[in-house]
Amino acid sequence: MSQNDQQIEKHITYLLAKVHRKLHLDLEKILKQEGVQVEQWRILEILSDREGQIAGELAKLALMTPSALTKMIDRMVANGHVHRILDHIDQRKVHIHLTDYGQELLLRLQPLTELQNNNITNRLGHKKVQRLNILLEQLISNQ
Repeated sequence: MSQNDQQIEKHITYLLAKVHRKLHLDLEKILKQEGVQVEQWRILEILSDREGQIAGELAKLALMTPSALTKMIDRMVANGHVHRILDHIDQRKVHIHLTDYGQELLLRLQPLTELQNNNITNRLGHKKVQRLNILLEQLISNQ
């Protein structure tokens, strides 16, 4: 490993990106069993406990750009996982809703994603995971 490689390993942003990449790839392998992408799973999870979601807000919550979300929603509509409803007051707003088929898919995915989450918790321990969640939330909120 060169000195530059060692330097970058010291940057917290690099380490966070490296962890994200590893966890994302691990989750991608798990979800592939059901033919689902990580971003699709995020959308399904977000929609599971809401009475629909405006597309712009869904993009933020799913960590996607609006254009990437639109393409993903197009595929999910074609697959019968979600459907769009125009806002009855403001026709420029589109609400995205989970279909029954999308809910069934999510129910099949949840044990798979919980397994990954549990594996991480088992490796680190509950207290460390709680501390890590607090630290990450602090980074997100710029405190």
